[in-house]
Amino acid sequence: MSLAARTDESLEATDPEVASLIADEVRRQSETLCLIPSENHASQAVLEATASVLTNKYSEGYPGKRYYEGQQVVDRVEALAIERATSLFGADHANVQPYSGSPANLAIYLALLQPGDTVMGMSLPMGGHLTHGWGVSLTGKWFNAVAYDVGRDTGRVDLDQVRELARAERPKLIFCGGTAIPRAIDFEGFAAIAEEVGAMLVADIAHIAGLVAGGAHASPVGHAPIISTTTHKTLRGPRGAMLLCDEEHATAIDRAVFPGLQGGPHNHTTAAIAVALGEASRPDFSDYAHQVVANGKALAAALVERGFDLVSGGTDNHLVLIDLTAKDVPGKVAAQALDRAGLTLNYNMVPFDPRKPFDPSGVRLGTPAVTTRGMAEPEMESIARWIDEGVDAARSGSEHEIERVGQEVRELAAGFPIPVAA
Repeated sequence: MSLAARTDESLEATDPEVASLIADEVRRQSETLCLIPSENHASQAVLEATASVLTNKYSEGYPGKRYYEGQQVVDRVEALAIERATSLFGADHANVQPYSGSPANLAIYLALLQPGDTVMGMSLPMGGHLTHGWGVSLTGKWFNAVAYDVGRDTGRVDLDQVRELARAERPKLIFCGGTAIPRAIDFEGFAAIAEEVGAMLVADIAHIAGLVAGGAHASPVGHAPIISTTTHKTLRGPRGAMLLCDEEHATAIDRAVFPGLQGGPHNHTTAAIAVALGEASRPDFSDYAHQVVANGKALAAALVERGFDLVSGGTDNHLVLIDLTAKDVPGKVAAQALDRAGLTLNYNMVPFDPRKPFDPSGVRLGTPAVTTRGMAEPEMESIARWIDEGVDAARSGSEHEIERVGQEVRELAAGFPIPVAA
């Protein structure tokens, strides 16, 4: 058999074991409901671009300034993604090459700071991100990191506390945003604090980028000179990231990404980012973004009615954070039981959590993926009921009840198919 014939074989023919695993994952996603707020279902078009021959090409550098030949098409792909990013978000400049959200944030440090400089971000247990200066991250090891909290009684960021801390510590960089923030981010308020203390404000909108693009959340553009985001989550693209910034910081950001941290970009991902940005510019994406928020609020309200304690009392976006202390069930136990029932979410620390990170008091859930499947407020009522029943079953140890909930979840999921590659 010739080499050409062998490279033309399908995945099923070449590696039936991997093909079978992928089929299993399609089945798992189809039969369950993804409630993890950082996950979504990419469109068929995004999946097709991700699987394209663009993965074959090395492209160190930027459009028009590469270190390899044969970039005629790749340059156009990346330029298209950049143009769509700047147009959609209204930013001066976009870099679409970061491999993921954490490397994107590291590029910001490289572009703006020196080791030992002071950086300020939300505390990880309060809802912040590892790369905002938390101790186990190199951002907390190489920089002088200080953290702000949320109010113990409100579960919300207290800008007076942020301002007081910023005045005392005089950070060079302030992060706003995080991974478990159920309330709208006051970019204007953070910008005023950053200006007062002479700090650079960075908005990490990884979780809410799709809501910003769809007009369902305020934009940080005009308030934060640098914006970091992933391209999956609510933006519904491939696993990747972008950095948006004003013209003043464009060169420093680009140099930090390449050659500062990375080699060649993943061109198939760049193409899929361009597709996702194109989808996000359409009117129906705005409908989607607003429905994500409507579903989040409906799910939160239904959970409150069933006696759940929500951090901050509810949500303004796609994310709901539940403190299960009053339910007498640890977050990990609840999350694993709900997963067996077909409701996929993650255990999570809650503010001022007395438990350990790997055995916390809470669970985190969200509505991007179920909204992509076409679900709306009536389905959120059902999901809240199943969460309630699943948590009760986790506490009592009733696998029979978990199996019953799982059957009902599968029946609902069957009516809302997920996108798959052609």
